[in-house]
Amino acid sequence: MALSPALKGQPTQLPEVKSYAKIPQILEIPNLIQSQIQSWDWLKSEGLTEVYKEISPIADYTGNKYELHFLEHYFRDSKYTPQQSKEREITYSQPLYVKTRLVMKETGEIKEQEIFMGDIPMMTGNGTFIINGAERVVVSQLVRSPGIYFVLERNAISNRNLCSAKLIPSRGAWLEFETSSKDIISVKVDRKRKVSASIFLRALGVADDNEMMKLFSDIYTDENHHYMQTTLDKDPVLEPKDLNFKEDDLRSLWEWFHEDKDFDSDAARRIAAAQIEFYRRLRPGEPPSLENSRTLIRNLFFGPRRYDLGRVGRYKLNRRLGQAINNDLMTLSLDDVVSVIRTMIRINQGEGRPDDIDHLGNRRVRAVGELVQNQVRVGLLRMERMVKEKMTLVDPEAAAPQGLVNIRPVVAAVREFFGGSQLSQFMDQTNPLAELTHKRRLSALGPGGLSRERAGFDVRDVHFSHYGRICPIETPEGPNIGLLSSLASFARINPYGFIESPYRKVYKTLPNDSDDLKGRTVTQAVLDKDGKTIVGKGRAIGANKMNALKQLPKGTIIAVQPFVATGDDDIIYLSADQEEDFRVAQANAQLDHLNQFAQDRVELRVGENYTLESADLIDYMDVSPMQIMSVSAALIPFLEHDDANRALMGSNMQRQAVPLLRPQAPVVGTGIESRVARDSGQLILSQASGVVTSVTGREIVVTDEDGEEHSHPVIKFSRTNQGTCFDQRPIATKGDVVEVGAVLADSSSTDHGELALGQNVLVAFMSWEGYNYEDAIIVSERLYRDDYFTSIHIEKHEMEARETKLGPEEITRDIPNVGETSLRDLDELGIIRVGADVGPGDILVGKVTPKGETELTAEEKLLRAIFG
Repeated sequence: MALSPALKGQPTQLPEVKSYAKIPQILEIPNLIQSQIQSWDWLKSEGLTEVYKEISPIADYTGNKYELHFLEHYFRDSKYTPQQSKEREITYSQPLYVKTRLVMKETGEIKEQEIFMGDIPMMTGNGTFIINGAERVVVSQLVRSPGIYFVLERNAISNRNLCSAKLIPSRGAWLEFETSSKDIISVKVDRKRKVSASIFLRALGVADDNEMMKLFSDIYTDENHHYMQTTLDKDPVLEPKDLNFKEDDLRSLWEWFHEDKDFDSDAARRIAAAQIEFYRRLRPGEPPSLENSRTLIRNLFFGPRRYDLGRVGRYKLNRRLGQAINNDLMTLSLDDVVSVIRTMIRINQGEGRPDDIDHLGNRRVRAVGELVQNQVRVGLLRMERMVKEKMTLVDPEAAAPQGLVNIRPVVAAVREFFGGSQLSQFMDQTNPLAELTHKRRLSALGPGGLSRERAGFDVRDVHFSHYGRICPIETPEGPNIGLLSSLASFARINPYGFIESPYRKVYKTLPNDSDDLKGRTVTQAVLDKDGKTIVGKGRAIGANKMNALKQLPKGTIIAVQPFVATGDDDIIYLSADQEEDFRVAQANAQLDHLNQFAQDRVELRVGENYTLESADLIDYMDVSPMQIMSVSAALIPFLEHDDANRALMGSNMQRQAVPLLRPQAPVVGTGIESRVARDSGQLILSQASGVVTSVTGREIVVTDEDGEEHSHPVIKFSRTNQGTCFDQRPIATKGDVVEVGAVLADSSSTDHGELALGQNVLVAFMSWEGYNYEDAIIVSERLYRDDYFTSIHIEKHEMEARETKLGPEEITRDIPNVGETSLRDLDELGIIRVGADVGPGDILVGKVTPKGETELTAEEKLLRAIFG
């Protein structure tokens, strides 16, 4: 349906913004809260499925009676909207349901049921949670990634650098490898007693000494240091009594490790003896047996319930050790342990390099989805124990999934996280920037992270791998400096939790049939099939040469002067460890009209080193000079002229600006003010293209081409978490033509869709008879009179009348020893009337509390005796 002539109007006019940027914008800044929203979407679609798969099926203790399977899950709609939840002071949540199947093994009967698993707090469209009516944010945590870490330390005894390694899983026992001053490699499990690497390898199935030495034969070691041979020589000599095992046990053990090889009794005995020795070292004082030893090793390293490298741990292990083990294998393998020891020997020999623990390739982000998933896992594991106990007691006739499952542990774990975790925080709503920055914050603190007392200088310091990923400027000034940081403007978080930064690809060759060759300079002479030169080295390709190039065989590669392209496919996102070995040019490197590097030598960055090198060596180029900064720092104009310490203070102070009565957008901005305002969620954006047909203080209605009305509720004079006033003011007028995403209403800290944290006032730097000494300021009376810096604050006061031992408290206007003047604005119930003008010390609510007889002072007794 077309719009009637009466509905047609004028497009909304927003103020014109002039750009004086020298470098064109190549890439649009991504949605600034996408990391929160994407993580929550992952939890709902995949994260919950993962944890249910981990515990499903739950079998009874015997394993012969019942099996409870958890199938797919889904959420039903919430009863209230986020705004209604705020007004009612309740949690905005959705009910979670899971389809379950109970299999009775003895009879083969199957019962299926949908089970309510509790109300799970839901994320609003702005990336926040409403818990008991208050908006909260779950801050992303920056933690050490699971994987393998090699460290080189000076040994005081031998005066040599010796390598040690830590293998950290996502869940399970840590393995620590060490090299002693006598060249013996040993292993510690969960910081318990040491076991030599040879005994550990033998316990994992490497029976023969020669076979073990073959695994390390290709690694060069000098004649003075034979690490594995020295380790083997120090192994205890096995006595015949140590090798006395039952044949069946040995066969079972052999099949566990070598099902594709013929049974070797002697080799199996050596494996069994190594497992017994391993058990003795880890559990001293307990009588060892082959069965106990095997169970211990299986549970410690090969049981997915107890040991889990996680997707990230397996990815990091494979990448660091250069091996091709299946990414789906989440437990440890013999190849992993062998590769770790091989790498240690290489580093001891000076061939490999140790790891930098503060490098962002070794630190990952645990966003809201993963943090909540961990809490659900804790709750489900508690629930699993309760289900197993119920299975032993339940009558088979009455058994049903609903009767076996108790949802309280899951609900309690999730509630405890949102209500009391260090990472679930009361949202900073002072202004839109404070809100946005809180959602983009990264914290190294919290469960599983660092503590501010133990965190040293290195972990707080700016690292070269932060470039384009974490802002080097924005961080608190107090004891949390360096532990709380902010995502850079263009950064995103990949599925493994590593922070990625975008770069423009640099091209040095083109196929001969590409139209993009025209005008480009070739860096190698192009010859035809007879060896004649078509285009000489250093010459530009003219229009007349293009046909000759196209006559060459299809797919012929032409080497040209390095250039960058501007398409979406020409942007690549790299994590810190992927970027490590590439040469990256800065965004301000000079380009000509064909986007070729205009200078022969360009400033490049390789890891932590900056060099001036040939343009032919460039691999990538920054997308924007702004990509190293966070949003707060990027809002400061001419940031490059600021001292770093003052820039830090400025980026923090912008978050403290209270909303003013008449906000003004800055005259000089940096170009991202409108993006910050938009992504903060405080503006009202049009949900449809059409015409504004109604504008009131309660709602704005947009009618689309089909005649459908889209209502946009307007929030008026609402109190924020910090007591500032949140008020939306319509800027669209009836009859305006709007597109999807157009700004319909401003908030308290925006001006025509742009962030407005202050006022454009004239400032003079001069002395004025000493009145502006040091940090004093003289303010024009007109600024005060015209309410330039006036702000509205809303305070909430609650009064409770309780039942006491001496009787009930009472809300009343009849307050003893208080004059009528103080009570003039109270109603008959003793509550302040709406519209009363109050000041400090005024009574808002009158309350009297019963008071017991008190001991009179000597003066009071005298007065009582005289006057009665």
